[in-house]
Amino acid sequence: MKKKALFFLFLVLLCNPALLLAQTEPEQIIPETDKFEDFFYESLLQKGIENYDKAIIALEQCLKLKPNDATVYFELGKNQFALKQYDKAYNSFEQATQIDPKNKWFWVGMYDVSSQTGDYNKAILTANKLIEFDQIYKEDLTSIYMNTQQYDKALSLINELNDKIGRSDRRDSFKRTILSQGKYQSAEIENLKEQINKYPKTESNYIALIKLYSENNEEQKTLEITQKLEEEIPSSEWAQVGLFKYYLDNNEAQKAINSMNIVLASTKMDSKIKHRILNEFLIFLNKNPQYESELEKAIAYFDKDPDVNVAKEIGKYYHNKQQWDKAIQYYELTLKNNSNDDVETQLLLLQAYVETKQFEIVVKKATSCIETFPLQPQFYYFSGLANNQMKQFKKAKNVLEMGMDYVIDNLPLEINFNIQLGEAYNGLDDSKKKELYFNKANQLLINKK
Repeated sequence: MKKKALFFLFLVLLCNPALLLAQTEPEQIIPETDKFEDFFYESLLQKGIENYDKAIIALEQCLKLKPNDATVYFELGKNQFALKQYDKAYNSFEQATQIDPKNKWFWVGMYDVSSQTGDYNKAILTANKLIEFDQIYKEDLTSIYMNTQQYDKALSLINELNDKIGRSDRRDSFKRTILSQGKYQSAEIENLKEQINKYPKTESNYIALIKLYSENNEEQKTLEITQKLEEEIPSSEWAQVGLFKYYLDNNEAQKAINSMNIVLASTKMDSKIKHRILNEFLIFLNKNPQYESELEKAIAYFDKDPDVNVAKEIGKYYHNKQQWDKAIQYYELTLKNNSNDDVETQLLLLQAYVETKQFEIVVKKATSCIETFPLQPQFYYFSGLANNQMKQFKKAKNVLEMGMDYVIDNLPLEINFNIQLGEAYNGLDDSKKKELYFNKANQLLINKK
């Protein structure tokens, strides 16, 4: 009886192998949750060592287990992006947003793909969505509008950001690009007027509007906004820029000089603006020389400014008025404060010394310049001319013949060289060569006509 019972039990187990297996190896039965975690962990491991293909395979197994898991699609998109499978990556990120639209990073994935591929239409749509999560994406959207030349939208967004969070160098650069096209200036003018009404003590808005009016030659409007700036912000140095021009045009010399001195003394004003104001004052002095004493004071403001060579400009002013001694004074100052490599100033200075008949100085300076600029024929010419005047005819002949080799496509200079060579040979009593060079000079003069 006992043997029959044992045999029956064996038959039951034999007929139910699953039960037999479950009883002997229970650890081989893995829950679905554990499988998902294993595959997901494997994907992170493979991505960490840049085995993106294997990471994708593991994530695809995850999707089989959880086909609506947004995080899996997000991770899948990141690995596809790393492999430059941009279409697949975009689709994966998009799938993640459809499952969980409130997760910002899923939208960031879509935005990154769009930016990488230059698909600005998709980038604009995604950036607008991201703005709902973080206003900082308005900066990105501005850049996209610039890249796609949607300047009207870019300008509107720039003005909004400037109003809310303040200006930035990047947005200022964008705005300059936009406003270089005249059709957008009207909108910007209206914006600036509105900003001035809202924030009457913010100087930068006045300055921008003054520049726009000035560029468009709207002098009356420039004056009006300048006067408004002075009224609202009496200490504004920028107001003096506009007032200086107004005072000059109306012959209110002393007021113009006062405004000029304020601008030139300013540490905030761009050196180009200072230079322009000085040039306008020099033009004014041509008809009003009684104010020349103000130049001494003006030049002092530029002593430590390497970008503006004021002494040279004043030297030219006196040069044109044939006030040679003063011209020499400022040319020498120019070369002292700056580099002696300024060929133009050296030539102007030599000309001024010739006009004052200081020929010894001309020879000395021209010889020094020849050593520094051996290919510049004008210095040989000045040396030859001065030596002739000092009756050093042989020296004049030698230096002129040497310099003639460097005269190329400069007919007036070639004529002068021949005249001076004629003078040199005349002084050396060589009538044949004297006539040769004078005849050459005459023929060149005829050809010039």
